[in-house]
Amino acid sequence: MILLQVNQLSKSYGADPILTNIKLEVQTRDRIALVGRNGAGKSTLLKIIAGQLSYESGEIIKPKDVEIGYLAQNTGLDSDCSIWEEMLTVFEDLQEQEKQLRQLEEKMANPSVYTNPSEYERILKDYDILQVTFKENGGYQYESDIRSVLHGLKFHTFDYSTKISSLSGGQKTRLALGKLLLKKPDILILDEPTNHLDIETLSWLEGYLQGYEGAILIVSHDRYFLDKVVNQVYEISRLHITKYLGNYSAYLDQKAANYDREMKQYERQQEEIAKLQDFIQRNLARASTTKRAQSRRKQLDKMQIMDRPLGDEKSASFGFEIERQSGNDVLMVDSLSVGYDGDTVSTDLTFRLTRGDSIALVGPNGIGKSTLLKTIIGRIPKINGNIRFGSHVTVGYYDQEQAELTSNKRVLNELWDDYPLMNEKDIRTVLGNFLFSGDDVLKTVSSLSGGEKARLALAKLMMQKANLLILDEPTNHLDLDSKEVLENSLVDYPGTILFVSHDRYFINRIATKVIELSSTHATEFLGDYDYYVEKKLEFEELKELEKKEISTVHQQETQEKSSYQQDKEAKRLERQRKRRIEEIEKLIEELENSIGENEQLLCEPEIFQDHEKVLEITKANDAAKEKLDSLLEEWSELAE
Repeated sequence: MILLQVNQLSKSYGADPILTNIKLEVQTRDRIALVGRNGAGKSTLLKIIAGQLSYESGEIIKPKDVEIGYLAQNTGLDSDCSIWEEMLTVFEDLQEQEKQLRQLEEKMANPSVYTNPSEYERILKDYDILQVTFKENGGYQYESDIRSVLHGLKFHTFDYSTKISSLSGGQKTRLALGKLLLKKPDILILDEPTNHLDIETLSWLEGYLQGYEGAILIVSHDRYFLDKVVNQVYEISRLHITKYLGNYSAYLDQKAANYDREMKQYERQQEEIAKLQDFIQRNLARASTTKRAQSRRKQLDKMQIMDRPLGDEKSASFGFEIERQSGNDVLMVDSLSVGYDGDTVSTDLTFRLTRGDSIALVGPNGIGKSTLLKTIIGRIPKINGNIRFGSHVTVGYYDQEQAELTSNKRVLNELWDDYPLMNEKDIRTVLGNFLFSGDDVLKTVSSLSGGEKARLALAKLMMQKANLLILDEPTNHLDLDSKEVLENSLVDYPGTILFVSHDRYFINRIATKVIELSSTHATEFLGDYDYYVEKKLEFEELKELEKKEISTVHQQETQEKSSYQQDKEAKRLERQRKRRIEEIEKLIEELENSIGENEQLLCEPEIFQDHEKVLEITKANDAAKEKLDSLLEEWSELAE
């Protein structure tokens, strides 16, 4: 089913066109990524589709009953409610139905109703219809859905009565995402949903979106995420849009193949044109060949001349060099504790960096990754432990928040003031390599976008020529193409790298080791991110296997112990049985002798003539016989 169609849509800001003749179609269960350079118009198109921006021409066709849910970049919940109260607002209809069900139950319990068959039947029918609707709409599971989403977005450690107004900006953004996911709109539009999410939460979101019933339209710079989630890619470039089938990696392959094919077609046509033009020039003036030359000219005039394939837009171009090589031991961290204002975040961190290492620090948000980096470079005092640098180590640091780039200097002076002996042409050349051209270098630093500040910070880092790069989220704010350029430059970097990143694709390309931080230690894994995940999974499986083995051993010990006890008890009972049989046989013998003696007495004249004596002996014999019968029966049971 077609949920949305965008036909020939165009958008401009003043005289500058942003989008031209955009065509896009969304069907049920589509997973679509919008990709393109920063400033290409991706977020603009999402806002237009979501109804938050106007457009000059074209049309957007959507059935009335199709619901669109939109989450803009860094959109946080602004609410005075608690976390739980705010999530419940998504299910107000179900809560109202639940209230109606309780009211109907009360009516049916009323004596005046259940004694009136017709009235009771009418209310029962209304109750059945409402209960079916309530169940079909998820009435019996919406609270479970809320808990599941909050757990996936790392709010399970929170008190759900916490006021949203007391949360951080990143937490509010995660809650806004959670609320939108719970609404389950027909078309889910997400603009950079992976911001503020750690790797574990990203993995949960990937799984959630893979099973989402509606359609999804996403803008994201996380290539690993796009590969896992999307099945179509629309690229916006030079105001136009192009559709590719498959995930992000498939899009890259198709785009490269298309460019190669179009370039070959263009080159073949150029060769043909050159041959035709040469033939025309050589033969047009000769009477014997002029007709053939004129025929070639007509053929050339009718030919639809192809434009040269444009290929990719201009990319940043840079590389990291070092001024002096460091010693083999670059950084030694021993039993280090880090935190703020004396409050410890992570303790007992021990690891080593040797020359040429490229180490990724991973772990959940709030575990102290950025704090550790700032402690290593001395911006935050250590709480405990030791940090030692090797010989000839020079450090270059990249801050994810670009905290240093807030000045009112021009871009040109921000770099030139650090290197005053360089001439302006060389400074402009460096900035040009980072896509600052022409009047761009005259912009004030504070007015730059996030992506521009990131490129300027990388330019300053490159100029330092440090042999140890400490990078905190270096891919934040970079578009996909700039990320690839940065990756290539770091792969070729001859120094040592320690970095924090949530970009798993980036970690895979750069990391030679992964160090996982917890609150109590650091664990080292050789290899890239995929290797780390594989080993973690093996470790978890091993732990689970060990638990099962311990449980099995415990169960066996319990069974063995139980079997031993049972055997011991059986032997004890057998001894008791034999002793009892012996006791019974002895009593039987005594009773039989007693009965025989009494019967002998009854035959004696002096006894059978004494009626009282006879009665006494007879009663004693009867009691003995009764006791004998009982013992014989017991003996028979025990002897079986």
